[in-house]
Amino acid sequence: MSKFRDIKTLQKFASAHASIRNHFNLDRHLNRRETFKQNRSAALAKWRQMAA
Repeated sequence: MSKFRDIKTLQKFASAHASIRNHFNLDRHLNRRETFKQNRSAALAKWRQMAA
């Protein structure tokens, strides 16, 4: 937090980081490997589509 000079900058970063983390946080310990890999691939494809 000390690296950010302005609280608004910190809030923007935290907001963006939270949405990206929620998109890729797939709870590996709760899913089987095959399901995890399929969900991760789908999330990455969607991310690439949104970022393009």
